Amino acid sequence: MSQRKRDTICVQGSWEPKKGEPRIVPIYQSTTFKYETSEQMANLFDLKDAGYFYTRLQNPTNDVVAAKIAELEGGVAAMLTSSGQAANFYAIFNIASAGDHIVSAATLYGGTYNLFAVTMKKLGLDFTFVDPDASEEEIQQAFRPNTKAVFGETIANPALTILDIEKFARVAHRNGVPLIVDNTFPTPINCRPFEWGADIVTHSTTKYMDGHATNVGGAIVDSGNFDWDAQGDKFPGLTAPDTSYHGLIYTEAFGKGAYITKATVQLMRDLGSIQAPMNAFLLNLGLETLHLRMPRHCQNALEVAEYLQKHPKVAWVHYPGLVGNKYYELAQKYMPSGTCGVITFGIKGGRDESIRFMDNLKLAAIVTHVADARTSVLHPASHTHRQMSDQELIEAGVQPDLIRFSVGIEDAGDIIADIEQALG
Repeated sequence: MSQRKRDTICVQGSWEPKKGEPRIVPIYQSTTFKYETSEQMANLFDLKDAGYFYTRLQNPTNDVVAAKIAELEGGVAAMLTSSGQAANFYAIFNIASAGDHIVSAATLYGGTYNLFAVTMKKLGLDFTFVDPDASEEEIQQAFRPNTKAVFGETIANPALTILDIEKFARVAHRNGVPLIVDNTFPTPINCRPFEWGADIVTHSTTKYMDGHATNVGGAIVDSGNFDWDAQGDKFPGLTAPDTSYHGLIYTEAFGKGAYITKATVQLMRDLGSIQAPMNAFLLNLGLETLHLRMPRHCQNALEVAEYLQKHPKVAWVHYPGLVGNKYYELAQKYMPSGTCGVITFGIKGGRDESIRFMDNLKLAAIVTHVADARTSVLHPASHTHRQMSDQELIEAGVQPDLIRFSVGIEDAGDIIADIEQALG
């Protein structure tokens, strides 16, 4: 069969049951897997044979869903993690360690910023944060001899800046390091970063991929395009012998699968953070309708943004899908079919008025979540980003009055009516 289209991959990707097998991806709710001889098990532990022996490393349900996400993104391999935070941590820690340096776009989800600037700093990794709108020359100035990767979010949460993927990829590759892109908000339905030069993609599958606020999860996808051997001195974890596997060299043993294999058999082995098979099953149900939900999210969000833009009580509106928006042209380049369902705006009167507006909403709920079927709202400066100083908030693109409004797939008229009564 020729290469399948995106919509078909969402529904049937990676699972092709044979005679008498379940039509739906089964849940392998087992910690362990049986073998007939000690040698069979030993070969699995030595990575000589492929197979399952302990769910902390791999599970058949998880692998089917990971393969579907890899196919959607156009990658060669993927792995699931217990959260998007774990995915971003693993993606970087797989190729960088104490004493290394990472260049990152400054506009990030607050939890990711805290992970990089505080927690990973305690592990000896140093991050330099750059303005995503900076020129290539300005970004270049952030690099050091020990820089191991560049990181950014396709659509930053909640700043909604659009990453110029090609620009960041050029600078990363000029310095012999990969570009890692968090593609959570657009999903591969609206943007496939590998087509623009990114090397590794991460996701918080908790958001649109699950789409129903039922489970927390993450994913890492490798494009298979970055030549680790060509930069062997920078990435000894992949190109030098691993003593924990009798001197095995990942790039020699697994080729384009080296990066994900190492993340699985080394990081997941030692740190855990596996996604539960039941969660992977639920995630797969969400993926089956992702291609239907994303256009509705974007359509509704554009209608809401256009309404807000004309309302006399609204101070400002930021949505990359709006004509005239600062990032409209970049959005059209990388995401011509739509961006996401998240809008940010502020109410005249500042922070206090924005909070009062939120408290008066009826249909939209104040929750610590974003990007699912139900419309939700949050005040990042008070909630997700409250650990950041005012200066850090501004650098992350988060104004004190910023309202993050995640437009769901309800009737757009009902969502607008709820906003209207709350503003009144």
